[in-house]
Amino acid sequence: MAARVTPFERELKLATVDMKPEAINKALAAFARRSLADVLSAGASPSYERIVNGRIGATEESVQAPGPIVYEFSNWPLVVGTALDELKARSPRRSGRYQSSFLVIVGGRTVVTDFSKIRANAEVIILNAQPYTRKIEVGAMRMSVPEQHFEFARAALSRRFGKAFRIERKFVNVPTGIHPLMPYRLKGRRSRDKISRRDGLLTYPALVINPVS
Repeated sequence: MAARVTPFERELKLATVDMKPEAINKALAAFARRSLADVLSAGASPSYERIVNGRIGATEESVQAPGPIVYEFSNWPLVVGTALDELKARSPRRSGRYQSSFLVIVGGRTVVTDFSKIRANAEVIILNAQPYTRKIEVGAMRMSVPEQHFEFARAALSRRFGKAFRIERKFVNVPTGIHPLMPYRLKGRRSRDKISRRDGLLTYPALVINPVS
């Protein structure tokens, strides 16, 4: 979930009448730090990005009044962790190979494992590297689990996080270099569940997650 906390300029202006610019900047920085401490103590994610006068990562003390100082919080660890749990709960688990093959991709090409480093406005794609992943999703092979594991995971996530994130199930093309098994080239132009593209490469079921702006 994304959240923004900004200093209250009206309150700060009333409190800084007759103060010198340097003192106002110092007071604004202190006020922002207190606001940050308050929201963290109230349970906000410790993963956040600080933006001061439009500069990402600048310190509060570098602010030039009236600012702003903005903190953008991201709950990507919670959202991605929940998505993986939902998918794994609906996946075949006899060997554990499928459950261990889920990938979290940011920016279309970068596999990430530290979800706290994902930027608040990123697009996250979650898919499985195994070549039979789409057959499971569309019910084209007999498995010990129901079909549409991505779709049911999407529905569960949307119920929980739908106010802050747009969560879609899509069938995506995967470029080379993401994983040794990907993209998988089908042996024929077509298969019974019509999962082949014209060039014979598999399209993968995926959860595509974007923060609501």
